[in-house]
Amino acid sequence: MTRLTELWKILKFVTDPGGLTPEAVQTILPVLEEEVRARRLRQIHYLLGRSGIKRIKRLEDFDWKFNPKFSRDKFMAFRNSPWIDNAQNLLLIGPSGVGKSHLASALCYDAIQQGIATAFISCFDLVAKLKLARNKHTLIQYYSTVKVFCLDELGYVFPSQEEANDIFQIISKRSEIGTTLVTTNLVPSAWGKIFDAATATAILDRLNLKGTFLTLEGDSYRGKK
Repeated sequence: MTRLTELWKILKFVTDPGGLTPEAVQTILPVLEEEVRARRLRQIHYLLGRSGIKRIKRLEDFDWKFNPKFSRDKFMAFRNSPWIDNAQNLLLIGPSGVGKSHLASALCYDAIQQGIATAFISCFDLVAKLKLARNKHTLIQYYSTVKVFCLDELGYVFPSQEEANDIFQIISKRSEIGTTLVTTNLVPSAWGKIFDAATATAILDRLNLKGTFLTLEGDSYRGKK
């Protein structure tokens, strides 16, 4: 009966299941289980379509042996922590092709599997959207409030001062409210190449709050294929 009550609440029925006979419960329970499963799949499909993830990447598919210097233990400690509930941040640093985007995308996919709204976008695409947006405030507000936000490939495009300020606003508004994931080819001390010194310091200050910084080294994974 406990499972029936749980399903009743999930499906938001207003009636009381207490009056059902044991035979009725036995008949209806599989139907409710299937409905809950179908709703969950529809929700995941919707969130995935909204996320910006172009190709699903899973942690199970990541080749941990290719770059043995990377601390798998530290990454998994982050992944297994309540990183979404606690609005923790993660910065993955390393050259192109070492798996930063794969890991960040896999975390976003994990969040979606839990029914959590996620946005995954490259810095290039974000800058382009900011340039073309009819209502930039609405765009900034969306990326500021989505539960999990991943800014991919920071360091490959040089935003204008206005665009840099917009990126700062997104990250600043998210501070202690939502999780921010960033992948970049630049160590923090080199962020002055893409932002002015004050903006770079301010962004790093927000990310460092409840943040984990991990460095990936090694050759490009794409080169071995």
